[in-house]
Amino acid sequence: GAVPIALLVVAWGIDWRGQLEELEGGQNEEVKLKEAYKSKKVQAVNLDLHREQLREINTSFGALLRQLPNKSQMEALIVEINQAGLGRGLQFDLFKPAPQESMREFYAELPISLKIVGTYHDLGAFATDIGQMSRIVTLNDISLSVSKDGNLLMDTVAKTFRYLDDEEVAAQKRARDAAKKATAK
Repeated sequence: GAVPIALLVVAWGIDWRGQLEELEGGQNEEVKLKEAYKSKKVQAVNLDLHREQLREINTSFGALLRQLPNKSQMEALIVEINQAGLGRGLQFDLFKPAPQESMREFYAELPISLKIVGTYHDLGAFATDIGQMSRIVTLNDISLSVSKDGNLLMDTVAKTFRYLDDEEVAAQKRARDAAKKATAK
């Protein structure tokens, strides 16, 4: 009588151990699923916030992009820079746009070498006018010296920027891809 009972207890223990292991595995899986659920819930709660932030970024980028002229507006911008100086009574000894734009990923940069003669106040007002233009123009590498007539001579490079149209962006991408292929060989 004791052997069959012992065998039944051992068999039941083996079966029970398997069920305990299965239960433990299920509990571990439950913990993992709860963590995954919490993570996804946090992402879902923040999804609207992330979408709103993306909309704001796109709006800001669009506003910045509108500050860059297109190809047809570049000449008008160059004239506007010249008029800003003349409007302040400044004399241009040099106003020389670079012969070619420097192409970047999605914009082009056109440096304009300037030598301008005027009073300190007028040169400062010109720099302020440039900074307040509706299009992005920067003054770079500024140096000041005294001219022969006692006024100041400002030697600087004004940089204007324009956005590339879709065709130019595609051409830039093709050129980058071709350069990558050439260096890969």
